[in-house]
Amino acid sequence: MNRLHTLVAALGLVAVTAPAAASAQGWQPINARQAQLDRRIDQGIRSGALTRGEAQRLRAEARRIATLEGRYRRTGGLQQWERRDLDRRFDALSQRIRFDRHDRRHYR
Repeated sequence: MNRLHTLVAALGLVAVTAPAAASAQGWQPINARQAQLDRRIDQGIRSGALTRGEAQRLRAEARRIATLEGRYRRTGGLQQWERRDLDRRFDALSQRIRFDRHDRRHYR
């Protein structure tokens, strides 16, 4: 139950800080964001900070976002709301990667 409370608090913090962080960081192309998140997952696996199950779950979420992006693009390009939706999903995935890498479950 304690982990659930921590996750809820972290997601609440993300909701408050994500817009400010996104504007400070600037817009990043979707492919660059996908590659960056994939590198972070790889680093987590190599360092032992991510378990195999965590990495598989994170990669599955990344694939779902990529599939959604493909559906959005088939309608004639990305609309502004679609780009915002993808950014929000990438932000949430980034936070999950950060949380899982620092949850003190280390395997080598």
